[in-house]
Amino acid sequence: MKYFSKAMIGLDLTEMDDILIQKTIVFLKFLGIDKCYFVHVAKNLAIPQEILDSHPELLAPGDESIEAIIADKLKQFDFPENIEIEIFAEEGEHQLEIFLRWARIKDVDLIIMGRKETLAGSGSLAKGIAKKAPCSILMLQEKRAAKLPKKIMVPTDFSDHTEMIYEFSERICNDLNAELVPVHLYHVPHGYSKTGKSFEEFSEIMKENANHDFKKFLHKNHHSDLECHFVLNDGLDEGKLLLAEAEKINADMILLGSRGRTKSAAILLGSVAEKLVMVNNVLPMLIFKKKGETVGFFEALFRI
Repeated sequence: MKYFSKAMIGLDLTEMDDILIQKTIVFLKFLGIDKCYFVHVAKNLAIPQEILDSHPELLAPGDESIEAIIADKLKQFDFPENIEIEIFAEEGEHQLEIFLRWARIKDVDLIIMGRKETLAGSGSLAKGIAKKAPCSILMLQEKRAAKLPKKIMVPTDFSDHTEMIYEFSERICNDLNAELVPVHLYHVPHGYSKTGKSFEEFSEIMKENANHDFKKFLHKNHHSDLECHFVLNDGLDEGKLLLAEAEKINADMILLGSRGRTKSAAILLGSVAEKLVMVNNVLPMLIFKKKGETVGFFEALFRI
């Protein structure tokens, strides 16, 4: 099944590029990608001295030299010849804005970014793209083996928004013959003690209620009967709780979706998803977003 046709891959001319290119190759066929744009955006396109030392032949302008380096990397890792590619380097102070503008110009379906675990780098560009991109995002982590997932965790809250993500994740899991694991965060409301019940007792009540809502969600949307994992949110960071659960159940990918503040703002992440993006640099993560928002709204994102 074809999920995405055009992908844009962000490179930063570090060791992470080697990792990201190799991992991207693993996902190309499954995701249905037939065109890739490799993009490097920097405040200054001057070639770093360490690269000049290893590539003394680089005498062209910065953008052309960088594009040549990237092209050489793709050949080095035997990037599939049947995939159409374009490579370009851009210079500017506002890297996020430039990157997102190119995503809109090229009308890409998927942005692929790397997340560093031990390599130097803040990951701020990847986090900004995850929040504001006009399309889906695949974040591939530095240390994970380059392979397709076999157990996918999907954070869920049983809303209409979740239905879109749930349907998409079921299709992916069926195609991959992978296990789908829904996970729901629940909490004990303030004032529970007035009921005369202990925290533990009321926690069990809330868990049973969440399970009832999950079963209703499955029945309403005609989904197969799966087991949902319920995690008590006792005031800790929701992103850290979800990541800990993913590692506990040995998930090898997290799939989540955007949640708009209004109907027209469907490309923005919800607060829990944002927190997960901030803390997760160990598990591959696919953030599914619907395309098709207006250019006017897209431009407005740069002012958020």
